[in-house]
Amino acid sequence: MPPRYTPAAVGLHWLIALLIAGGFGLGWYMTELPLSPAKLKYYAWHKWIGVSVFLLAVLRVGWRLAHPPPPLPAGMPYWQLRASAWSHALLYLMIFLLPLSGWLYSSASGYPVVYLGVLRLPDLVGKNKELAGLLHELHELLGWLLLGLLALHIAAALKHHFLDRDGLMGRMWFGR
Repeated sequence: MPPRYTPAAVGLHWLIALLIAGGFGLGWYMTELPLSPAKLKYYAWHKWIGVSVFLLAVLRVGWRLAHPPPPLPAGMPYWQLRASAWSHALLYLMIFLLPLSGWLYSSASGYPVVYLGVLRLPDLVGKNKELAGLLHELHELLGWLLLGLLALHIAAALKHHFLDRDGLMGRMWFGR
């Protein structure tokens, strides 16, 4: 059996993945709704998801620094090793930048982030309509970039599982 990630790393990976999927789906759905109490509630939930992803990403990076990932399969081509390193680095960067850009956008728009409806987070910038417009575009762009990276990540995992049959995908799955 190939070496595996720790149960904590696996749990954080899949929890962050589920939150990202939910946040992306909710973000896509809510933006087209007319202004209503429901839309405002969905925006709050979207922000909660983003803050949760950010906090879990901090935890995930801390865990990874203390618990290095298992080695990749022997004989993996150099280009795949480089692609893996770069794509993982970009994924980590995105799970920080996307929530941060949303927080900045919310601050510039004049709408506070109140985590779970209880903890008001500080505004990162002052209210500024022009900046809010730019940050909104950035947040959307980062969302689409993350979606593209995730598609590449999933395609690579499926390739390793079904074509290469090298056990790579099993390292980040639950159980044995």
